[in-house]
Amino acid sequence: MALANQIPDEALAAIEDVVRHHPDGVSAPEILRVLANPMPSRTLQYRLKHLVTRNRLIMDGEGRWAKYRMPNTAVDRAAREAADELIIPLSEAGTSVRDYVRQAPEARKPVGYDRKFLDRYRPNISFYLTEQDRAHLAAVGRPQIAEQPAGTYAKQILNRLLIDLAWNSSRLEGNTYSLLDTKRLIELGEEAKGRAHLEAQMILNHKDAIEFLVSAADEIGFNRYTILNLHALLANNLLADPTAAGRLRYIAVGIERSVFHPLEVPQLIEESFDQILATAAAITDSFEQAFFVMVQLPYLQPFDDVNKRVSRLAANIPLIRGNLSPLSFADVPRQAYTEAVLGVYELNKIDLLKDVFIWAYERSAARYAAVRQSLGEPDPFRLRYREQLREIIGDLIRSRLGRKDAAARIGDWVTEEIDPGDRQHFAEIVEAELTSLHEGNFARYRIRPSEFAAWRQVWSAR
Repeated sequence: MALANQIPDEALAAIEDVVRHHPDGVSAPEILRVLANPMPSRTLQYRLKHLVTRNRLIMDGEGRWAKYRMPNTAVDRAAREAADELIIPLSEAGTSVRDYVRQAPEARKPVGYDRKFLDRYRPNISFYLTEQDRAHLAAVGRPQIAEQPAGTYAKQILNRLLIDLAWNSSRLEGNTYSLLDTKRLIELGEEAKGRAHLEAQMILNHKDAIEFLVSAADEIGFNRYTILNLHALLANNLLADPTAAGRLRYIAVGIERSVFHPLEVPQLIEESFDQILATAAAITDSFEQAFFVMVQLPYLQPFDDVNKRVSRLAANIPLIRGNLSPLSFADVPRQAYTEAVLGVYELNKIDLLKDVFIWAYERSAARYAAVRQSLGEPDPFRLRYREQLREIIGDLIRSRLGRKDAAARIGDWVTEEIDPGDRQHFAEIVEAELTSLHEGNFARYRIRPSEFAAWRQVWSAR
């Protein structure tokens, strides 16, 4: 299984994308010819075997006559659901919750919102995660980096996080975009053919919401500003009532396939919402904070819709602020997540959701550790002065300053803008950057080609 975990999600998704266009089946050599990124035949066979084992593909025939197709029958779906059950190891208590919520709705006891479930929780005294759980999550989720400003780690892996979290969180809502579809939509703005516009909207809303959390890492928290705006971003253009985006609920809502009846009194919804935020803000452990909001926010259903999406992204707030590995919900089976949330709604039991949370975080932490290793270690000094470097270098180029005038401008600028102990090193970096600029790297300083060309003429003159 360790080797399978190393297969990039994009590589598996690319294979599935090819197979999806051949409903009657396609052979391995044909897949190899169509793939955008060629790979050795042996590598493809290994990945096909992995997809078949996980019931993500169906193999018809054997050997050279084998063809692969997407699961599309009731039997295939049942097989995949059975395989999903084997993915996440469940505790005895988690198994009990799962078995209960799998009963037909008429066999389960109708229940309403119980405020005592929230009232009983005392931050830093009550714990959903055991001390051992929290220590384990910290061990796997804390990257070995020097202390840095809030959000630094998330910014390093932002491009990957945008796609992973947007895709997986949308997938858990039933969105049918593939990983590659999501990548094209986020990076190129291309909607997938044959898919509803609301699916693209859902993914793009996730992108905006994730960027909001990461860019404002030192300002976000468990407060009305953050959570209401997070909802507004995630719900943008998706609600029947557009004014409900970013606004607490004052209408009754129901939960599909559940016997749970959420709170209906607007005043009590607002009181409970504020209590959840105050309680979450008081929790000192980042992982307990993350899990607490995954439990309590959906249970309250404070918004007309999009409550679970808000909870999944809100769970990342303490992780982003603490420079911990984010939680992208990679590989989490939709059925397992849905049943876990139902367990909270109908039983006020967190055991199954905790099993899912811990497993999902282990997967995410391992993924981003590998991503970060491939990116290399950033220079903390450059990271600290990222905006100042962009400002002064951009100004020097737009001003078309030659070498002598630029040196004088740099000296004056650092005296006014940079801490005394860092001035010399900062000036050295600016000068080194100026001498290394070329047509392939100047855009990072928000310089237009015409500005660069005009400056280059002056700079190159002796």
